[in-house]
Amino acid sequence: MTERTGGCACGAVRYRLASEPFDAGWCHCRTCQLSSGSPALAFATVPLDDFELVQGGEAVGRFASSAFGRRLFCTRCGTPLLMEVDHQPETLDFTIATLDRPDSIVPEFHIFYASRIGWAPAADETPRHDRFRTETRGLAPGQER
Repeated sequence: MTERTGGCACGAVRYRLASEPFDAGWCHCRTCQLSSGSPALAFATVPLDDFELVQGGEAVGRFASSAFGRRLFCTRCGTPLLMEVDHQPETLDFTIATLDRPDSIVPEFHIFYASRIGWAPAADETPRHDRFRTETRGLAPGQER
């Protein structure tokens, strides 16, 4: 695996990934739109133990963004960095754009596509899911719909 590192816009927060990310996708939910200031947020996942914060732990803020998750961001520049979700406590989702080489991970699906902003349709041919993907680990029955 190529070393993967990343961080926030101001440089206060830096991280390193110890394993290859998986489940890379676009999220179009309203919370991702508001926290990123964009029509969708590209994310990928790593095991919790494979995410290493190497600098700036004191600059990481957290807020409850839903009934099942929290967002982590740089308190100095506002860069959205991570998402923690209760149904997958053994993993972290990170924002692909915060990687030093974001082009190295290509999103493979769209979730919450039913919440997309009409003037920003997806320009790729990857699968689209109105809410969560049915294969999302840890969801309660019916939560993916």
